[in-house]
Amino acid sequence: MQRHILALIFLVVLLGITPNSALAEESLPNIILLMGDDHGWDETGYNGHPHLKTPVLDEMAAQGLRLDRFYSAHSSCSPTRGSVMTGRHPNRYGTFTPNRSIRPEEITIAQLLKQRGYVCGHFGKWHLGPVKSDSPTSPGNLGFDQWLSHDNFFELNPVLSKNGGTPKAISGESSEIIVAAANRFIARAKRQGKPFFVVIWFGSPHEPYSGLPEDLKRYDDVPELYNDKTFRLTSNETGRPTTRPLGDILRERFAEITAMDRSIGTLRDYLEAKNLRTNTLLWYCGDNGTPGDGIITSPFRGHKGQVYDGGIRVPGVIEWPAGITKAQISQVNSVTSDILPTLCELTQTALPNRPLDGISLTRLWDGTLTQRPTPIYFWQFNTNADQQREPWIQQQLQIGTTPLVKMMGDIYTRNFINHQHPNIVESDFTGDRVVLLQNYKLVITGNGDKQKTELFRVPDDVAEEENIAREQTDVVQSMSTKLLRWQQSVLKSLSGQDYR
Repeated sequence: MQRHILALIFLVVLLGITPNSALAEESLPNIILLMGDDHGWDETGYNGHPHLKTPVLDEMAAQGLRLDRFYSAHSSCSPTRGSVMTGRHPNRYGTFTPNRSIRPEEITIAQLLKQRGYVCGHFGKWHLGPVKSDSPTSPGNLGFDQWLSHDNFFELNPVLSKNGGTPKAISGESSEIIVAAANRFIARAKRQGKPFFVVIWFGSPHEPYSGLPEDLKRYDDVPELYNDKTFRLTSNETGRPTTRPLGDILRERFAEITAMDRSIGTLRDYLEAKNLRTNTLLWYCGDNGTPGDGIITSPFRGHKGQVYDGGIRVPGVIEWPAGITKAQISQVNSVTSDILPTLCELTQTALPNRPLDGISLTRLWDGTLTQRPTPIYFWQFNTNADQQREPWIQQQLQIGTTPLVKMMGDIYTRNFINHQHPNIVESDFTGDRVVLLQNYKLVITGNGDKQKTELFRVPDDVAEEENIAREQTDVVQSMSTKLLRWQQSVLKSLSGQDYR
């Protein structure tokens, strides 16, 4: 017996096997992250929407792990996407708002899994910098082997860049297009015998809206219910703002969500046909809450761009037949920053050696995580007060190439910025911010004389209507102290100290 043990030790040393590689590639789960663009919590059938048809997401929620208290790290897109890639709050690396890039020094989940033996592909919306090949923050330079991507969002017949090349138009429904490309990538990974990490970030249902005739037809009854109101959004014809009847807008928005849902079904069917579904983890979520033109049925206060639950609470569903063997509904507070730590633990991959804001959720699988042990912090940086404007990345590398319908100024593309922030000043601590800890949510909005402090008891006060800050001063003080300590850590990261 001793000779066998010695022989095994010799083999381990000879082959260079480390504890991190003890989990064989053949047993590593395949991983697919899916994200809707501007898809809020209530806009699914399983959360009780009165009009929307989302049979695929409903089935995933019924069979897998439904995260009922899942949040986006920010109330807008680029910052939240950065949190998925890094496990860190976006303010740590200057991704304060949409069209602010990530920093190339960040360590992404794609880079970590690539080192673990995964082949990595990105499909759809990127919005963390230009997708062109020479961008230091392109998918390729942040860990992805292949990508078919857009700098921002896209509609029917999207113009996408393949592996950083010249953008080309592709005819068809956009969700179907990127899922078909992802399926081809998965097929190659299967032939190579490699585990795959795939990120599919849909362009839907972000405005301006459009839909296939068969999807629009499902919602023909919606206009008459809501056309007594109007809303201002982007025109598909001009790329400029226009005002339209709300019911017509909703009909198109719902059609986009249904098409996205159907494409997720196409992906699941493909995995089933290739005998890959059992050991593939699918994780769906939104990137922020519903915008004002779609939030007609939400039980929450606020909308996209705000730190109330209407702006940051999103659908969250994990399906993994091999690992999540029975349906579960979790009420534990969780956030997009948790994705990286969860996947690292799942694949026995070492975490980056720098401050993280997410935690692993793997103990939700067996029900041993019943309450989040740490707060979730939200913070919309006060960019209006920020005077530090030295670029982190050369501006020519931040110029986007993929066109979209919605104009910004006089261009149909998007350019990015990210600024150096060597000096920490008093105004850096301002901006709307939140602490979500167990049964309380502290919300601080406004600045200076207009600053307002609210405390809500959650999840009882779903609509965040009853401010109990005056009755619970000790709770406010304790949470405020935690918030300040966390902000100090974030600003230290923002100054670049994590990279030294």
